Amino acid sequence: MQRTTRDLTRAAVSGWLGTAMEFMDFQLYSLAAAIVFNKIFFPDVSPAIGLIAAMATYGVGYVARLAGAVYFGRMGDRLGRKKVLVITIVMMGVSTTLIGALPTYASIGILAPILLVALRLVQGFGAGAEIAGATVMLAEYAPAPRRGLVASLVSLGTNSGTLAASGLWAILLAVLSEDQLLSWGWRLPFLLSFLLLIFAVWLRRSLKESPVFEERPDVVDGVAMTRGELEDTAKQEPAGGLEVGLKQRKGKAFFVALGLRFGQAGNSGLVQTFLVGYIATNLDFERSVPTDAILYGSLLGFLTVPVVGILGDRFGRRPMYIALTLLTIVTAFPAMLLIAHGGAAAVMLGMIVALNVGVLGLFSLESVTMAELFGSRTRFTQLAVAKEIGGVLATAIGPVLAATLTAVTDSWWPIAGMLVVYSLITLVSAVLAPETRGRDLVRLEDAL
Repeated sequence: MQRTTRDLTRAAVSGWLGTAMEFMDFQLYSLAAAIVFNKIFFPDVSPAIGLIAAMATYGVGYVARLAGAVYFGRMGDRLGRKKVLVITIVMMGVSTTLIGALPTYASIGILAPILLVALRLVQGFGAGAEIAGATVMLAEYAPAPRRGLVASLVSLGTNSGTLAASGLWAILLAVLSEDQLLSWGWRLPFLLSFLLLIFAVWLRRSLKESPVFEERPDVVDGVAMTRGELEDTAKQEPAGGLEVGLKQRKGKAFFVALGLRFGQAGNSGLVQTFLVGYIATNLDFERSVPTDAILYGSLLGFLTVPVVGILGDRFGRRPMYIALTLLTIVTAFPAMLLIAHGGAAAVMLGMIVALNVGVLGLFSLESVTMAELFGSRTRFTQLAVAKEIGGVLATAIGPVLAATLTAVTDSWWPIAGMLVVYSLITLVSAVLAPETRGRDLVRLEDAL
């Protein structure tokens, strides 16, 4: 079923807004955990232990993400993309708003951090399928010749959310005293997110279902057939085209997608998380230098992401993946040399290049390629799980491993080496992947 330009615009704004909310929610929390939560929710322990506890509550959200990816992925493949996207945006938005309304430890004692962890689990459970669902919806809505550009708008949501959260906290820190911040100021960013939630829910409720989901041969009256029903129908209608989806052995496309995700997520953890602390601590720069680099690099990303999407539509996904990963590999050691031995300007240049080539550029490609790799019957589930497993493994382990290796060697070269290894994993996956540009997304089977 065809969709109008207005429908496509709604889908694009919805996908961008949902991803922006996801990253804003998590960035709001991560900044609050680093700045005030140790004093508000864990005041009876030492400052160091309080910070660890606050960060631990940040981490539990990621534990819930994988469970959410499996649960909502299956729901999205069976009942439709729109239903899941409405549920996940409500779960994320409501839990974020309620964090701003939580009583503190001084009011209710140990119950305060327990409620905080519970809300983080709900937030993470919804977020586990949010970006995957938005990616699937946009890819399935977009006309094939412009699918890379349209799907890349999901990636822009990451920039928007991160910048919005960082901006809100920057304003609070600039205009409020510490007493004001600790007593009521910290609540404002969480409570204000409710306004964004209202608009996002209205937009998604008015959004039409994915045309690909409605055109799937295994969907009847808006619900996908079970495997038993599919087998019975295929026997009765041998020429109906359902056999391909039943007979294909799953797994190849998933592991290729996991490899594509691994490089982007690993590079992101190194550049956006580890390098910020490494530059400030090991290289003795002001913390504003790497954080400003991330800010400027994110702003440049508003150009990088759609340009990469356009080039992917023009030249194909595989050539762009190969080009970007090779460029990351070639520039890894020069960029780190620039960061380690240059001044503030050199540090910022090295980080901006690494962020836009090895992180945001790959994310733009990932947004469309992973959707095209999977068949329509299991696209949502496989994409969500691949994203979350790749993200947890690479993003969680990478900074810890980098910190260990740089401490042991007292050098910057392990960081460059890890960037090369992560990018090689994605390069090999891209070489093994089929070209998916223009693929018919209604097909039930995976691309390989």
